[in-house]
Amino acid sequence: MDYEEGKEKVVTSLQKKKGKTKFYFNDLAKMLGEKPRAAKKIVNQMILEEVLEYWSSGSRERITSGFKYKTDRKPATGKPTAFPPGSEQ
Repeated sequence: MDYEEGKEKVVTSLQKKKGKTKFYFNDLAKMLGEKPRAAKKIVNQMILEEVLEYWSSGSRERITSGFKYKTDRKPATGKPTAFPPGSEQ
């Protein structure tokens, strides 16, 4: 399977799954119907192109569909958004 065909297959499958946004690599390999080595090449390329995003909680790694996150995410400014009561800022 070539990259474009695999990309189309994954994007279509992810759009059908409405409530779930985070997937294990094995889930994506099953969507592709490929062995892990071939699926990894396709998934990694999709991450590089920002079609998918790598996500880690520290103990688990997952891959997210970047569809809704690309528009909602704002860059961090490093400034606190709220100050404790009585503090002068």
